[in-house]
Amino acid sequence: MNIKNILIIGIAILISVILLFFTPKTKVMSPQSVYRVYLAGKSVGLIEDKEDLDQYIDKEQQSLKDKYNADKVYAPESLEVVKDITYNEKISTTEEIYNKIKDIEPFTIRGYEINIQGIDTTNEQGETIKGVDQTIYVLDEGVFNEAMDRTIRSFVSSDSYDRYLNNEQGEIQSGSTGTIIENIYIENKITIKETNIPSDETIYENADDLSKYLLFGTLDEQQTYTVQNGDTISDVAFNNKLSNEEFLIANPEFSNATNLLYEGQTVTISIIKPQFRLVEVDHQVSLQDIPYETETRYDDSQYTTYEETIQEGVNGSQLVTSKVEKVNGQVESAVIDHSATRVIKEPTKRIIVKGTKKRSYGGVDSSLSSTTKIEGYWLWPTITTYYISSPYGYRWGTLHDGMDIAGSGYGSPIYASNNGIVVASSYKWDNGEYIVINHNNGYYTMYAHLANRYVSVGQEVSIGDVIGTMGQSGFATGVHLHFGLWRGYPYSRGSSSLNPMSLF
Repeated sequence: MNIKNILIIGIAILISVILLFFTPKTKVMSPQSVYRVYLAGKSVGLIEDKEDLDQYIDKEQQSLKDKYNADKVYAPESLEVVKDITYNEKISTTEEIYNKIKDIEPFTIRGYEINIQGIDTTNEQGETIKGVDQTIYVLDEGVFNEAMDRTIRSFVSSDSYDRYLNNEQGEIQSGSTGTIIENIYIENKITIKETNIPSDETIYENADDLSKYLLFGTLDEQQTYTVQNGDTISDVAFNNKLSNEEFLIANPEFSNATNLLYEGQTVTISIIKPQFRLVEVDHQVSLQDIPYETETRYDDSQYTTYEETIQEGVNGSQLVTSKVEKVNGQVESAVIDHSATRVIKEPTKRIIVKGTKKRSYGGVDSSLSSTTKIEGYWLWPTITTYYISSPYGYRWGTLHDGMDIAGSGYGSPIYASNNGIVVASSYKWDNGEYIVINHNNGYYTMYAHLANRYVSVGQEVSIGDVIGTMGQSGFATGVHLHFGLWRGYPYSRGSSSLNPMSLF
């Protein structure tokens, strides 16, 4: 080996030594087991101990524990802690992670989530209204159960409900009246589950607040009215767009609409908005009038202004057995068991004599005011075994401008209540098949939701003529007749609806 080669080898060895001593050494890290914290799917850092974070949250949120008398406060609903492996990422302290999440999402407490499934309905325009699901939070399941019980008792008398629950309803004795509850159920699907509740949700801690919400749909202060001298429950209810039934539900201290009010008394007049549909199916036996008919005899020697009653009319009476379905205290449908109807007393016909020298439609003096009761001149428009499923008046804040007569059965006859001329015989999406009669004295009667119409516009009809049959056409729940009385053509400018019961 020559000197040149020896020199090259020496230089190479020297360079190797220099590199060995002066090149930085790479540090080899061991893997570390940690927990990665996610909030709403976004990583907020790493911690060493998941339980430490839970305990820190519980300690720092003592005020929330005190507010709800809770045993423990939990992490926000979207917080997720997942086991992970890291080599050289920074590990945060429990306090650092807490400070990152505390103002982003609310912490939670253990309780119960109740879901009340909404039910689709149809409005007066025939449009489907999607049912709204309700979510209610309580810390104690017993609060919900008590609130539901209170709300149900707003619609059903407590005594009747207790007898139903305890299977203590007696039979209705022959010849007597009474009601037996056959079934009570909530139409909505209700689910209850234990869960962590975000602290910014409305959490019902007592049955008073929750029952108020279930009945009125709000926790806002209820509207009240101070009773004036002479007020009756019916007056106060109607003037504030409530039915008698709704008034009694909002004011459970009253048992019926005949209870007396005193001047200065404070009553609730808020419109109820129940958060579920309570269905009650009743077997009822009720005493019902059989309206007397009027027989008119004519004397061509007397003028049309002559009228004489030669026999007074007297209503009869009958026991009527019905199956009635109510929703939140309001009658939705009624079916009469005609085979069980029992006549107690036959009616006595009223007989009058009228002059005929000048024709008079309807047998009613046109000078009568809109509030005059026209006894004996008008015929009940259905067969006389019937059920008034919805009277004239307000319901859910909207005026029901007639009365619904049910129970007579699909296809049963509908009669002209008085003499007159047919001014409408048609179909409309809300009224269904309907007829309007002008009685030529300022009064009009309307017959809606018919199955069939037997008269046409311009046709003259007499009291008692069959003009159609009962049905369920148009916007109608159940088979019934909507019978309306109007001063002026219905729904025209300047016209007004009247209570049809003023005719009978």
